[in-house]
Amino acid sequence: MQTQTTLSEVNIHLRARTQDRNIIDQAAELVGANRSQFMLGSALKEAKNILLDQTSIHVDAETFQKVMEWMDAPVTPNEAQGIKRILNAKLPWKHD
Repeated sequence: MQTQTTLSEVNIHLRARTQDRNIIDQAAELVGANRSQFMLGSALKEAKNILLDQTSIHVDAETFQKVMEWMDAPVTPNEAQGIKRILNAKLPWKHD
């Protein structure tokens, strides 16, 4: 089975203080990555967390119970259509 490696498509440039670069290099070395791999991985992790945080909903106990009952109820045709639409939606952090 042949595996293809995805090549980077764009450059991302930034400026940093020497001491910040040194800390990044230390951390990257500890996890066995180079600076670019470490920075990209860290940035992607943080970006995904921020995107996920924006989708959280906080409610009181009564509203939570209503939502749980709704989730336990059988799926309606409109809900089934909505689920299909969501599953086919493009994720902001994935590019085809």
